[in-house]
Amino acid sequence: MKTVNTIISRREFVRRMSTGVAGVTLPLALSSCTQENPSDIVEQPKKTPVGTRTGGDGSSGHNSHHTNADLIPRRPLGKTGLEVSMLAFGGGSQFLKNKDGEWEPLLEKALELGINYFDTSHGYAGSEERFAEILAPVRDQIIITTKFDARTASGMRTEFEKSLKRLKTDYVDILMIHSVENKDSVSNIENGVYKEMLKLKDEGSIRFLGFSSMNSASKSKELLDNLDFDVVMLAMNPTNYGNFAQVALPSALKKNVGVLAMKVMRDIVGETATAEELLHYALDKEGVCSAVVGHFGMNILEENAELVKKIGSTSSVPNWHGLEQRLKPFAGPHALCWARDDYFDGKLV
Repeated sequence: MKTVNTIISRREFVRRMSTGVAGVTLPLALSSCTQENPSDIVEQPKKTPVGTRTGGDGSSGHNSHHTNADLIPRRPLGKTGLEVSMLAFGGGSQFLKNKDGEWEPLLEKALELGINYFDTSHGYAGSEERFAEILAPVRDQIIITTKFDARTASGMRTEFEKSLKRLKTDYVDILMIHSVENKDSVSNIENGVYKEMLKLKDEGSIRFLGFSSMNSASKSKELLDNLDFDVVMLAMNPTNYGNFAQVALPSALKKNVGVLAMKVMRDIVGETATAEELLHYALDKEGVCSAVVGHFGMNILEENAELVKKIGSTSSVPNWHGLEQRLKPFAGPHALCWARDDYFDGKLV
């Protein structure tokens, strides 16, 4: 159990460096279902408030708007006006693997590196509470996304209210429908949770609406084409599993929806492809603002941060076709644990 003095000193640390938290880019999530080997890397942005707005229409692009070499670079998140770090912090299963005494300094380091986008979910048992302990003192300096699994308005309200209490906040920056699947009905979503999300936005409990998907590019396209979302998180890596970049991404770009990449490295980082290749591939996709990555261990967080900084400063474009051909055999549930029917990201695998 943590002592009061430990918590106070930790919060004092966060307070002292909070002015440097502000500009982060999007997140990636990587790790193996059987190995504790996720790799993420980030570059640092200027020490300005995390949720600052961009000028103009806030349209997304590939150039870093901040050049401070000590911080992870940021990119605009579509039409939201937010700028996020190119490396985002995922609060799913890989983060939850970190034991007490290990996850606290990990979150502190993320802030120090300039990560300003933190992704969690109602279903990630213990994740929202962990975020609250370290991030609550700098709430106005960061961007928090949480997600819900319910597909009814009342169920979503119940999950969301619990999330607010766990996060120790009265609002979240982005609320997402968690894991849109082929079985989801666009009309049911529109007349249920979507309308309720709009009410929450009017009430000031959320700032922006979004959804995540790792298994249905076609349903993602349908939602983007027919409803007015602000942010979307899609599975994108060189295996091209799900064809999200080909099917759903163009619809997001057409409406200037902010795009986050997830499942960027999971199950393919290591001997098959390097972390740098995989991060660069995702962040080079048109419109992608950030990669959301779940970090297990301090060395992986620091490694990924350095990689993202390097990627943010390069102008070269590798031969992605060769990488795609190399990883094509991994496109499916036989190799990607997160593509399996029984997969749940909050489960410690």
